[in-house]
Amino acid sequence: MRIPEDVLRAAGPVAEWCEDHEGLSGDVWRAGSSYVKRSGAAEHTRLRWLGQHFEVPEIRVFSGDWLVLADVGAPSLTKADPVLAGTVMGEVLRALHSLPVTSCPFDAGVAVLVEEARHNVEAGLVDPADFDDDNLGATPQELLDRLVATAPPSEDLVVTHGDFCPSNVLLRPDGSTVLIDVARLGVSDRHRDLALVHRELSGQAADAFDRAYGRTPHPPALAWYRLVDEFF
Repeated sequence: MRIPEDVLRAAGPVAEWCEDHEGLSGDVWRAGSSYVKRSGAAEHTRLRWLGQHFEVPEIRVFSGDWLVLADVGAPSLTKADPVLAGTVMGEVLRALHSLPVTSCPFDAGVAVLVEEARHNVEAGLVDPADFDDDNLGATPQELLDRLVATAPPSEDLVVTHGDFCPSNVLLRPDGSTVLIDVARLGVSDRHRDLALVHRELSGQAADAFDRAYGRTPHPPALAWYRLVDEFF
């Protein structure tokens, strides 16, 4: 694997590149004070757009399909107090979902998600061993057939993150937040994000999120968008 010179310069003089971070935008390495992503084109364009509205990691270099991002230096909400984590996530998601959809150029509607899921199944990119417990034993094609058959007839469109979970919301000591791993950001039904939140949070964290977000989700929509996530 040949790494472009401008990527190496931006990453800085490090003795070792550590592949210790998993992201949706492709291969990810921790290199000194940077994160280096391969196949980061989708995330690059979304970071540039989202950065007009929210704090996101600084882009140090984008070269070909290589993306170098500065380490924000703030922890995620993964190990935060449950009430704090749920509250912050609810407030951030409410703000994100309040952005005007007409300003966002990225389409992640039902038709787009279904076609991306179909592509991933046909390309052999869906691993059934990674399915949620209630889908274990099913084949990717069986899940795709179910996805198509149960697709919602309408959408409550907002600007969605696409992978909204505690690990992708960073919280600074001053209370400000940073959104990361935005390669799947786009206009979609709000339940695309809510499905992952309700999968990841429980108990006090889930209750705090619901209070901060301020809307009651629709269970069938949660189930469909959670099914969508099995293909990515």
